[in-house]
Amino acid sequence: MRVDVRPVARLRGQDPVNVAEALTPVIDALCASTADLSRLRVVCDWIQYRSSFREVADYRPVLAAGPAPEPGPDQEPGSEPRPAESAVEIAIDLRRCPGADLRALVGGLLDEHARPGQPATRVPLEPWVPGRQSCIWRFNALYWQALSLWEQATGRDYEQALPGGESDARNREAVRELILGVFKTWDDLDARSALPAELYVVELGVGNGNQARTWLDEFVTLSRSHSRDYYRRLQYIMGDYSPHVLGRALKAVAHHGDHVSALVIDATRPAVSLGFLRGKAFLVYISNVYDNLPSDEVARIGGQTYQVETRAYLPGPDAARIAREFSASAERIAPLADKLVRLGPELLGEALPQHFRDTARAVAFWREVWAALRLQERYRPLQGLDLYQVSPDLNGELLRPQLESHGDIRVHVNNGALSSFAQTLPLLHPFGRLQCHDLFLDDVRRYQSGFFGPGKYDGSVVNWINGPLLRHIGGRAGFDVAIAPFAARPSSNVKTLTAAVRE
Repeated sequence: MRVDVRPVARLRGQDPVNVAEALTPVIDALCASTADLSRLRVVCDWIQYRSSFREVADYRPVLAAGPAPEPGPDQEPGSEPRPAESAVEIAIDLRRCPGADLRALVGGLLDEHARPGQPATRVPLEPWVPGRQSCIWRFNALYWQALSLWEQATGRDYEQALPGGESDARNREAVRELILGVFKTWDDLDARSALPAELYVVELGVGNGNQARTWLDEFVTLSRSHSRDYYRRLQYIMGDYSPHVLGRALKAVAHHGDHVSALVIDATRPAVSLGFLRGKAFLVYISNVYDNLPSDEVARIGGQTYQVETRAYLPGPDAARIAREFSASAERIAPLADKLVRLGPELLGEALPQHFRDTARAVAFWREVWAALRLQERYRPLQGLDLYQVSPDLNGELLRPQLESHGDIRVHVNNGALSSFAQTLPLLHPFGRLQCHDLFLDDVRRYQSGFFGPGKYDGSVVNWINGPLLRHIGGRAGFDVAIAPFAARPSSNVKTLTAAVRE
């Protein structure tokens, strides 16, 4: 049996984690069980998010390599046969251990694992899938599509769910520094009569428009003091997935008139909407977008490479409670949740008035399901990194240096962010730059000493970003990519990524 305690930074200091107090009941439960201890791993994390997809304790099967098993004679029609396992991982959240009866929890998990389906303690919302295909991302998309309804129900703007109640990226001094850097580039090009007639700036992920307003207002002030007529030539393009967010952002910058335009953009495929800008954008500004895009996770365990598969579920008691509240059976919760993410709360109320008398009740159902939603996890062997498709244009070979150089490790692939980044770089003018503020990890080894998502921010999903993968993709395309602390608040978890054509 192996025990892996990852949050090493919390083992010292004024209020250190008492690992012995947390692990003793876990070990007692394991020793009292009939489980093969030689095949067990215990992994301890510190789940920092107030709301997450994980229980205090859970188990994760490590599947054996080989063909899928044939259905057994006693298997229910349509259910998945249980695959063979090479090991089992017990996952513990150290933050929530105090007050939890870990011996009973782990004992119950081992019993559930030994006798699946006896009785049902989880109500699945989907089959086992790679992380980026999980329905949590459909809920994430619903959050942005129906944001106004969510905000109306919660009584607060979504930015208030962020730490500190606002985005770290909106800082006037940082904006001034960025604009002055752009001015220097334009001055140099203008001196050589090489400055285009139209000066394009793109912002992806516009939030409530405050960032755009700050940027444009500062641009006007600096342009006047700079004695240049750059504002007349400026074309500021705002792109976002949510029409509601775009509409609100446009109102915030309405006083800038025709200098601003808005496009609904799939952030994972920005070239579809912004292809006309290829080689023209002097600045692409992105804030808190990459951490909100679908992501797989891959792991290296004992020399074997695995993909983390997930299955969204509701704990049995929560499913029963929600079913009673909305006049349904527990078995109906999964189909109702599926209809919710396909139709949205407004149409759901119209389609199923026997459960939802109006849109407000449909939103209440949405919030209840989201609050209770959890993710099971298991490790499925990858047959070859070259066969794993990260995105339509990238395969898993780019993960090899990370997975084969650091022992046992589990990392984010950030498929959506990698695709977005790779498609955004060609939009840049040869003297343009991409600047992104987000939750970047700048060293892959940090995955061995902390938990970095997925977590819940209000109604959306958040993952930290595997920065070295972005550096690798940028370098392969001829760009220098740097990740540095956010200058306005170096202690913040948000970091600044900058990409520019390599000189």
